[in-house]
Amino acid sequence: MAITAVIFDVFGTTLRIASPSHPYRQLLREGAKHGRRPTSGDAHKLMTLDAGIREAADYLGIHVTPSRMSEIESDLQREIESIEVFQDALDGITLLRQHGIATAACSNLAAPYGPAVKSLLPELNAYSFSYELGLTKPAPVIYRAVCRDLGVVPGHLFGDSAQVAMIGDSPRCDRDGPRAVGIKGFHLDRSGTGAIRDLLQFAELVVAQPTETSQSPGSLKWNSPRELGR
Repeated sequence: MAITAVIFDVFGTTLRIASPSHPYRQLLREGAKHGRRPTSGDAHKLMTLDAGIREAADYLGIHVTPSRMSEIESDLQREIESIEVFQDALDGITLLRQHGIATAACSNLAAPYGPAVKSLLPELNAYSFSYELGLTKPAPVIYRAVCRDLGVVPGHLFGDSAQVAMIGDSPRCDRDGPRAVGIKGFHLDRSGTGAIRDLLQFAELVVAQPTETSQSPGSLKWNSPRELGR
């Protein structure tokens, strides 16, 4: 079955932060200054909290002086204002839409970044963000949620019925996680050493797929078999 929808990761895939200031890292460092040890679950908590960075500090029990919090909030705003769309992402999404293929974004994201992503990528058909769902990739629910919003059905591990593909810069979250629920997952390697180097190239491969195919389940026609989906 031909691909009728494509899901994109956000940062590192469709968008980049031109002037990063890492405000959430700053927040955690403030906590460490006052004796709070960072934990392995902090990132998950920050990306599943539907609230601003001031509320995140309260949620994590981090005390920040009002003046320092204002500085962190200013850095966060400047970072958000510096977000840019990769040109190949714009070109790839345009090509997919011209061929009637729906598009979506699925990302682990802190809440303040969500409105900016939607504003910069307004033409997408669906958005699935961790702070809205209360869970992070590679949890299966996040992929199923975006498929539901797109109106597409993931395939099966031993079948060839998948209608949807996903691509991103994390092999774990954007290739392997989607594949586990029947989505054709692919890794974007912007270093230029991988099979898929940019999103226009990927979009061209998607639209080149025949309507009916006898290829192996989840395959697209590129040179490296390691990038084939299931």
